[in-house]
Amino acid sequence: PLRTVAAVIKMHSMHEKQVESNWWRSTYEKNVWEDPPWYILALVQLNYLVMVTMAIIAEWFRSHHLIQSSGPQELDKQKGFVPLDDPFVTLYVNNLYRMGSDVVNRPLAGPPSVLTKIKERVTHNHGWSYEFTGRVCDVINMGSYNYLGFSGTESGCIEIVTSTLQENGIGICGTRQEFGSTQLHNDLDKMVARFLGVEDAVCFPMGFCTNSMNISAFVDKDCLILSDELNHASLVVGSRLSGATIVVFKHNDANDMEQKLLDSVSVKRSQASSFKKILIIVEGVYSMEGTIVNLPAFIEVKKRRKAYLFLDEAHSIGALGRYGHGVVEYWGCDPTDVDVLMGTLTKSFAAAGGYIAGRKATIEYVKAFSQGTCYGGVMSPPLIAQVAHIIK
Repeated sequence: PLRTVAAVIKMHSMHEKQVESNWWRSTYEKNVWEDPPWYILALVQLNYLVMVTMAIIAEWFRSHHLIQSSGPQELDKQKGFVPLDDPFVTLYVNNLYRMGSDVVNRPLAGPPSVLTKIKERVTHNHGWSYEFTGRVCDVINMGSYNYLGFSGTESGCIEIVTSTLQENGIGICGTRQEFGSTQLHNDLDKMVARFLGVEDAVCFPMGFCTNSMNISAFVDKDCLILSDELNHASLVVGSRLSGATIVVFKHNDANDMEQKLLDSVSVKRSQASSFKKILIIVEGVYSMEGTIVNLPAFIEVKKRRKAYLFLDEAHSIGALGRYGHGVVEYWGCDPTDVDVLMGTLTKSFAAAGGYIAGRKATIEYVKAFSQGTCYGGVMSPPLIAQVAHIIK
């Protein structure tokens, strides 16, 4: 009976905490995928082998004019020229990709809402070319990252965006450092910072470039980058452009990351040298896997090893957390424990662009030395109006 009473008291206490916070989540668990049977693996590999083999044979026949090709080909008089395409790309596009090309690149005929419209098209030559029928089809949209539905005409943003367009025009025609920073941009920076719970932020017109153009502002050839093996291409490009030493760790594995950090530091010390800075780069939600980062574990390692943490919240901001504040709120972490908060404005906000947020000193440094602020364009007023309205 005493154990029963204790259990009831414990459950009641947990219920009170849940009611008080009105938010509950489980502890972190790794994604566990069941291994397929051996014969499934064998059949899949056999399928790939047959497709690639037939593609090689078909491409050889086309190159020798033994079968007719409905696709573009170089002229015979240009055979001695350096080819404009890669042989493997040609092999893939002309054969493997063409077989499934009817389900990709389908032209939209309306906003990408939950229900959207696409233009119907047909092919008469097995995917080499398509022609429109003139019909428009209603379909369920499963292919966009319009997470909160703000891209549709029913979102209430159209009137505000239109009004801003009429008052402020389409573009600013300048960089943030040279007459391209208006009150609209400054207000949006402050609004994003308040939304994230940090001191300051700076916004950019393109999410991809927010990563690729800014990582080099934080690290250089004398620094170390520890990058998750499933990080987005923009993070990979930005890391390579920085010139830093890049070490890739197992997906979402803080222990493996820490071990590789120690190994890299040890090798550097054996060369009578050291890294000026160590930057850990992870994503909040990995777009291809759906994995949620084990943020508390990475923050713990970051503090213990005196490294810096760069968090890409492109797919988690607005979509995770009680109030949509991202994976930091989802885990109940302190935003100031993440040195660089990055996110895009194209997913939950249904606009375009990205942001870098953190301490005021960090953002002032980005504004002064980032290639994006020095040489890149700025967000257009209609996009600013869209994002500001959604945040409000």
